[in-house]
Amino acid sequence: MIMETLKEKTASTTQATTIRISGAEAVIRCLLEEGVNLVYGYPGGAIMPIYDELYKFSDHLHHVLTRHEQGATHAAQGFARVTGEVGVAMATSGPGATNLVTGLADAQIDSTPMVCITGQVARQLLGSDAFQETDIVGISTPVTKWNYQITKASEIPEIMAKAFYIARSGRPGPVLIDITKNAQFDELDFSYEKCNGIRSYKPKPEIDLSKISAAAEMINTAKRPMIVFGQGIILGQAEEELKAVVEKAGIPAAWTILGLSALESDHPLNVGMVGMHGNYAPNVLTNECDVLIALGMRFDDRVTGNLNTYARQAKVIHFEIDPAEIDKNVKTDIAVLGDVKETLELLLPLLEPNSHNNWLEEFKKKDAIEFDKVIKNDLFPEKEGLTMGEVLGQINRASNHEAVIVSDVGQHQMIACRYAKFRQSKSNITSGGLGTMGFALPAAIGAKMGAPDREVVAIIGDGGYQMTIQELGTIFQTRTPVKIVVLNNDFLGMVRQWQQLFFDKRYASTELTNPDFVTIAQGYNINARRVTKREDLAAAVDEMIASKEAYFLEVCVEKEDNVFPMIPSGASVSDIRLS
Repeated sequence: MIMETLKEKTASTTQATTIRISGAEAVIRCLLEEGVNLVYGYPGGAIMPIYDELYKFSDHLHHVLTRHEQGATHAAQGFARVTGEVGVAMATSGPGATNLVTGLADAQIDSTPMVCITGQVARQLLGSDAFQETDIVGISTPVTKWNYQITKASEIPEIMAKAFYIARSGRPGPVLIDITKNAQFDELDFSYEKCNGIRSYKPKPEIDLSKISAAAEMINTAKRPMIVFGQGIILGQAEEELKAVVEKAGIPAAWTILGLSALESDHPLNVGMVGMHGNYAPNVLTNECDVLIALGMRFDDRVTGNLNTYARQAKVIHFEIDPAEIDKNVKTDIAVLGDVKETLELLLPLLEPNSHNNWLEEFKKKDAIEFDKVIKNDLFPEKEGLTMGEVLGQINRASNHEAVIVSDVGQHQMIACRYAKFRQSKSNITSGGLGTMGFALPAAIGAKMGAPDREVVAIIGDGGYQMTIQELGTIFQTRTPVKIVVLNNDFLGMVRQWQQLFFDKRYASTELTNPDFVTIAQGYNINARRVTKREDLAAAVDEMIASKEAYFLEVCVEKEDNVFPMIPSGASVSDIRLS
């Protein structure tokens, strides 16, 4: 959270014309000044003045009525992740505001730029337990980059400008602005100046050139270097710089699930995913490399496993924009603070052209082991039942690796991240740090609206799907041509897998009795189909991808298939299990 006084002057180089308007109209004009043309939300009493103005400005600012406020935040996240712009969501006070909290927390931990606007009871009623009053500023403080309660109309332009600046600058994140009802009705002399800086907030650390020189020297002398890149590459728009560094220095590069798609999947130096259900080679060889170069990632526990045994033999170089991440989990030898695009640009000319063929062979040998023990059974099964992996394989084929894949949370998420193939960045959208079931359906709506020319396919489990299934109503009303794939195993699959492996197959409260998903989708006027046999899968996927409208595909997969490889909780990355 940013600790700064909001009476400080916002840096600006423009002087806008002043007009007399209501606070509610000022909110809409602020959004338009920030280039916002799409807002997700759900109206209610305390935010009704803003919605009234939104109605008047509907030719310029489109509002998407989701079926739940949580759906509005996830849709805003999907929009932000696929476009790189700030997503916007609105809700009323009380339960409307509290329903935003899960999306705020998700955006906070995954560094997604988002501005949420909530209505609040009138200033004179604050603290009186008025109808639908909650202290949303207090509630959301731990899960926002910054928040603020506006109680006077005159505050609106400055605070809104700061909200967008804070949300999108530096390490991005969610901001919440709570606006009392009197501030919406009262008038102000409105003018708007975009925020370009705040005195006590420094979104980009100063770059220390000596650190870059030291990093280059360490990389140039390494015998077994390895890169692990995260979403910081995508957020920093550093994809080309990453590729240039990888290719010039000949370094194998692995990714976290949020880093997926920053480097094309078929690049010869892309060695796969690290983490609990990542690939065998990059996980095991993390503990054999001599220099580990972390780019825009935070050493999450799902990536590192047991910190006491993680890369203890390696020198660690950490490129990071947020000083709070340095040495938080993994002790670094060289910390390169700054915008990763800028720091990689400075690093590149200092790197010596190199190749590490013998080291790369170690990855290929372990890849062959994983293929024989895991991948061929996932993608080319000999058993009768369908696997989640072969569904992803068919989607890759039918979409020519060009689709945006929006995955929910669970076994299907790990399978999607393992087997989806991408040719361009911002193609993998999922809930990483928070692991929010129900994320994918509304996030896919936002992603499709943000990238209307791209195919957007949501991969969802039968459990998570029912957490936000009401957003089929949003698809129906907006006619958003999202493709929805539910991989149905009649279980909360990831929990069941842990119960099988670590709790002696005591499947406590994980088996689901599911409704007829196809009939439900058809009730929302969405084309729908169910597949239970392998011989029908390819044609069904082709039909889904070819559809110009929304399409729902249910694939009934093996009930008790597990996702491997797997690093047991608390174990070393070297202890990864292939079965």
